[in-house]
Amino acid sequence: MAAAAVVVAASLLVDRLVGDPHSRYHPVAVLGRFIGWWGVPGRYPPSIQRAIGVAGTVLTASLFAVPFILVQFAAPWYLYLLLAPFLLKACLAWRALEEHTAAVVRALEDGGIDAGRLEVGMMVSRDTARLEREHVLSAAYESTTENLVDSIVSPLFYFGIFGLAGAAVFRAVNTLDAMLGYRDERLRIGWFPARADDVANFIPARLTGLILLAYFAAKGRFAPAYATLRRDRKKRPGFNGGIPMAVIAGGVGVRLEKPGIYTIGDPERTLAEAGDEIVRAVRAATVIFALAEIAALFLLGFMSYT
Repeated sequence: MAAAAVVVAASLLVDRLVGDPHSRYHPVAVLGRFIGWWGVPGRYPPSIQRAIGVAGTVLTASLFAVPFILVQFAAPWYLYLLLAPFLLKACLAWRALEEHTAAVVRALEDGGIDAGRLEVGMMVSRDTARLEREHVLSAAYESTTENLVDSIVSPLFYFGIFGLAGAAVFRAVNTLDAMLGYRDERLRIGWFPARADDVANFIPARLTGLILLAYFAAKGRFAPAYATLRRDRKKRPGFNGGIPMAVIAGGVGVRLEKPGIYTIGDPERTLAEAGDEIVRAVRAATVIFALAEIAALFLLGFMSYT
């Protein structure tokens, strides 16, 4: 347990120092290519696509988890402490979220609206060609706030419970959902990974919401954060992503909007004015959750020796 606590801290340190190297050999890049190989709906008759989605999800998650399981259960302690932080870091993306959002802001400032639309199109699946400036920023900050759960809290949560294997399986399921969980020709083949991702994020999303409420309470913004959570958390499709989005939108005082789909929060300020506070809220939630997990792991480790 104490070693696991060290791994959590070291993985976040590695993330802040290294970020996500752009390499085709990155574990998640390899995972994505494998999903892209088998997850093509046109290869299968519609009648078996749901079954293919189930089988493909189980196979993909199992294969991706193999090296993580080997390090977790077969590596000597010193090799575990050396490799585990890098493997856990491969399952999360903290610095990358900030970098992608900052790239959108710079593109808008340096290249104008067209550059901003192009840059944010690399973060989100929506059509960005006709977005206005505030909607470009909204798309970027929506991605940041939603992925606080998917890309940070959930991998750490499942590492704390199941070790490297848990973080790896979660990352595989979340990537499957990101690639296949759409209501288009991928609907049948992506149904199972989409539902699995919903279930996996259920508890972490709500823990994140509680942490964010505590953070904004300390800043004197509990009331608007909680009111926006109650009013707007269900506006976004799905029952997880709207929680961190609503709390942060209310706590910071901004409106997050996907035109024609949902509007979350009230525009007390523009996103350009409040962007730094959104990033600080994500950082705070990450640090608070990590410190709580580290403390819990050390406590469990101490109790196991008494």
